Amino acid sequence: MIKLFVLLSFLLSCMIARVIIPKITLISEKKKLFDLPDERKVHTGAVPRLGGVSFFPTIMFSVSFTLALRYIFDYYIPGKIADHVLPEFLFLTCGLTLLYLIGTADDLIGVRYKKKFLVQILASFFFPISGVYINEFYGLFGIHSIPVYIGIPFTILLVVFITNAINLIDGLDGLASSLSGVALVTLGILFLQRDLLCYAILAFAVFGVLLPFFYYNVFGRAEDGTKIFMGDTGSLTLGYILSFLTIKYAMNNNEFGFINSGAIIIAFSTLIVPMLDVIRVVLLRLRLHKNPFQPDKNHIHHKFLAMGISHRKTMLSILGIACLFALSNIWLLPYVNINILFVIDVVVWTGMNIVFDKIRDKQQVEQMQ
Repeated sequence: MIKLFVLLSFLLSCMIARVIIPKITLISEKKKLFDLPDERKVHTGAVPRLGGVSFFPTIMFSVSFTLALRYIFDYYIPGKIADHVLPEFLFLTCGLTLLYLIGTADDLIGVRYKKKFLVQILASFFFPISGVYINEFYGLFGIHSIPVYIGIPFTILLVVFITNAINLIDGLDGLASSLSGVALVTLGILFLQRDLLCYAILAFAVFGVLLPFFYYNVFGRAEDGTKIFMGDTGSLTLGYILSFLTIKYAMNNNEFGFINSGAIIIAFSTLIVPMLDVIRVVLLRLRLHKNPFQPDKNHIHHKFLAMGISHRKTMLSILGIACLFALSNIWLLPYVNINILFVIDVVVWTGMNIVFDKIRDKQQVEQMQ
């Protein structure tokens, strides 16, 4: 019965977002708040970019309402878990509030990336303050337990990295929301298996808000005012929550009976495509002596488009790659050493990008001829 609360959080988010998002498109139309196309962007019309404004309030309402109902109906959170959940969720809300404010400002008037980085770093400090930080590598690179003075700065770096990875992959209709959706469902199920229902409630509440947004983002049309982007407000919100859920699952939580020898690989497998894509793009920019923070058209979705693949098929192809990585890692982990599995992931990813580059270059040569 208690798992019905997870379903309730999902349905609440779906319904609230379904009502709010069309209103945001109307306000954006009236106030002329559009994301205009340029040489780097792949859309052609003026599209509202405030869809992500609906994410934070919808998620907070759904999670808060659902957890409150748990107490009203006497489904209390076990004491040891409750001692962790309360500070974690309160500090999570603090960080989300900061990112919501800076993201909204960026979507409305624009904010320099240095200021956004500072706010992201500040928000990332709330994780270790609440007790959420990487404290175990489970033998990856031969490392097991990690001391606090290394785990905390590593966690802060990781939160900023994942948050920006989701932000940077948001360059194609439905891509960031679908990749985040896969990660959220996977993590939600993993937490359900561990009976850590508060985290499952959060994961499915976020997934619930993404479904109506995905519909308007992918199937809406700029011509009739039904299309919308999530903007930085949405991508920062998604990235921050995904950071929280992945790091929480990857932790050695043996204080209340939650420890998994492959937790770090399983957790980050859900985000392997946006994470590895950002690493590849940054290394490429550095090799070409370019500013690593300067936007370009070298992300994986740009490659697919350059190969002549349509927007919709590009989104589905990348989504399929993400699902393949996540499912194969979860399936292989009991049988394959964690270090070998990590090397396989990197080699497969590198090999795929080499193939994609060759197809893209061949396509461009044919077009020039």
